[in-house]
Amino acid sequence: MNRNQRETFSSRIGFLLISAGCAIGLGNVWRFPYIVGQYGGAAFVLLYLICLAILGVPILVMEFSVGRASRASVATAFSLLCPSHRGWQAFGYISMASNYLLMMFYTTIAGWMCHYLVRMAMGDFFGRDPQQVTAAFDEMVANPFILVSWMIVVVLLGMFICSRGLQNGVEKITKPMMTFLFVALIILVIRSVTLPGAAEGLKFYLMPNFDLLFSDRFGEILFAAMGQAFFTLSIGAGSMTIFGSYIGKDHTLVGEAIRVSLLDTMVAFLAGMVIFPICSAFSVSPDSGPNLVFVTLPNIFNTMPLGRLWGTLFFVFMLFAALSTVIAVFENIISFAIDRWGWSRKKAVSVNLVLIILGSLPAALGSNLLSWIRPLGAEKTILDFEDFLVSNNLLPLGSLVFALFCTCRFGWGWENFLAEADTGKGPKFPRGLRFYFLWIVPILILWIFVQGYLQMFAK
Repeated sequence: MNRNQRETFSSRIGFLLISAGCAIGLGNVWRFPYIVGQYGGAAFVLLYLICLAILGVPILVMEFSVGRASRASVATAFSLLCPSHRGWQAFGYISMASNYLLMMFYTTIAGWMCHYLVRMAMGDFFGRDPQQVTAAFDEMVANPFILVSWMIVVVLLGMFICSRGLQNGVEKITKPMMTFLFVALIILVIRSVTLPGAAEGLKFYLMPNFDLLFSDRFGEILFAAMGQAFFTLSIGAGSMTIFGSYIGKDHTLVGEAIRVSLLDTMVAFLAGMVIFPICSAFSVSPDSGPNLVFVTLPNIFNTMPLGRLWGTLFFVFMLFAALSTVIAVFENIISFAIDRWGWSRKKAVSVNLVLIILGSLPAALGSNLLSWIRPLGAEKTILDFEDFLVSNNLLPLGSLVFALFCTCRFGWGWENFLAEADTGKGPKFPRGLRFYFLWIVPILILWIFVQGYLQMFAK
């Protein structure tokens, strides 16, 4: 495709909502409340925001810059911007491996949300005791037909939307979906904070207590905060590069990255405003991982007035958060094939539809028919292994590549990066911090990478 004829967003709000939609996912509404509960509440939130500013946002600016300057996905972006050093181009294939691996397990989890949304709307959980609600989750993950069927539904839906193009498909669907996501979240926040007994949860979440933060666990807590800031923006896999390639040069990319980060952080913060007051009101722990969404909250909705309504709205919100990421990553995968091999969008969708369904089968079957395969030990399934490969390996190393490409003289270079990032109206990238971004940021990224392994295999 001619770079000058590349399709663009119909509006700036479309770019912001879709980019935020790529960043906003289950990590915001599932993982964020869990680790906030585990690591000290409001004090952890402050540390997370600091890490977001010093690590997450700069890498996001770099991804946007590579995309906008090249008008291409990572399939060809590096070779277009730095043709004299072809070694950078190998990263395009590593990036695509990240996107495929992410979708190989993320589509299965999105399928869980579909299943629970239908069951909640039909009232299947009401009248059941806590043991029966727990058993319902175990029955779901043990049933290969349910998991594979819903996974296929998610892939078909995401690919159908992407098949209609950027404006008529991705933008047209994602804008109202993201709008409804915010509306549903605000309604849930209002209901949650008005529950009797919600005040203690709000106090834990909004009033910092630094005793736990500055304890002998500070290193562990700092790693968790940096990891959340790093992964919440979906940086490192080229997913944001593709959206950078679709936007104009009217605004600086620092301003755009800050806006996307604020939308992403707002969803994570408001999700905590839902979870912590509910958990406080019903005297349950908010740090219970997957059980929080699929066991604890359905039990709570059982006891709430109009619980079926609130439970259905909650799972609509969760499903939209998951689908926004699925659609965004599918668009990146499709654009890769279009840019690299000159395929039509129809061919790229058709081929990848089959590839992603086949690639997603191991994760969908990993808790039932393939449960004997435990790559990371007795408690970890194939889905956990694929998540580990993406979250602890490909994403941090991908971000390291973007940082080095935009700062070192053997890559695109600092001056070229600044020229692109600073084009347009808005805040400029800090010119005097090249040493920090060339040396300190890569060290922080490598530290996250190493800590991920230490935490995984120290258990």
